[in-house]
Amino acid sequence: MKPEETPSTRPYLLRALYEWCTDNGFTPYVAVMVDETVQVPREYVKDGEIVLNVSFDATSSLKLGNDFIEFKARFGGKPRDIMVPMDRVMAIYARENGQGMSFPVNRAQRAVQQFEAVKTDESPSAGLAAVPAAGKADETDVSTTPNSAPRPTLTRIK
Repeated sequence: MKPEETPSTRPYLLRALYEWCTDNGFTPYVAVMVDETVQVPREYVKDGEIVLNVSFDATSSLKLGNDFIEFKARFGGKPRDIMVPMDRVMAIYARENGQGMSFPVNRAQRAVQQFEAVKTDESPSAGLAAVPAAGKADETDVSTTPNSAPRPTLTRIK
């Protein structure tokens, strides 16, 4: 296998950190850079990004695959199907202490997304990011991350 064909370590590290969070009673959050390949409620996207609570209590049918994160969650009282390509995941971290890991994402594409959001004024005004609240998946609803939420302590991989 050529170096450029080496499979990404991102899904494996993401699953390991998800397991670490759940084993230690923490709430795993994933930060996602949104583009046309990401299936999330656009009304909760801010500055081209969204933060999602992927805990067992906030999701239904969670699948942390090699290519996608897929699950069902409630946003504004409505059940939604969520699908995030692994290469759009910017970080995974524990809500309670901010410990986790960040991942590289194409910065050029991010700059274009931010320009488009400003140009079309698509970014919502309320809250920092959308996060499904704790509770059973069929009772879960989204809340915005408060400005006082701990900043994640992340380790960047290359």
